[in-house]
Amino acid sequence: MTSSSPGDAPDLMFLLAWASNALLMEHGAGVAELGISPRGHCVLLKARPGGLTQRQIGELCGIDKTTMVVTLDHLEAAGLVRRRPSPTDRRARLVEVTVEGEKVLDRAQEIAAALQQDVLSTLPEADRAVFLRSISSLVAGRLAGGGCGPGSRPSC
Repeated sequence: MTSSSPGDAPDLMFLLAWASNALLMEHGAGVAELGISPRGHCVLLKARPGGLTQRQIGELCGIDKTTMVVTLDHLEAAGLVRRRPSPTDRRARLVEVTVEGEKVLDRAQEIAAALQQDVLSTLPEADRAVFLRSISSLVAGRLAGGGCGPGSRPSC
């Protein structure tokens, strides 16, 4: 299950990819009971404050334009969001979370929090804050824009 790079040091790319895939699979299974995907969860979360276009939300979630339209089509058909024309740009659509979407999002947030707590509980308590601080520093610094988030490649 582990992979090593030359010199028998742990392979950072393999380990992060493995962890990301495992978390995404568990998250997907958890939110599937709500009729949404992890992408749908992200869209609902970023759309909740209001005032953002579908393009802006897609960028925040690291979702390409085509996938964003499909994701919004699904969320809209389920009654979780609605799109309305932007008052400042007739080509843009603002995304609003519906009352039902708020309920689903609240439950999805509970599922995600429980998953995070479960995963972190497997680490010694003294290591949890260090781990989160370290990975946050990598993502905000050296690895910023290199993954499936803002500024990422559109294929994510």
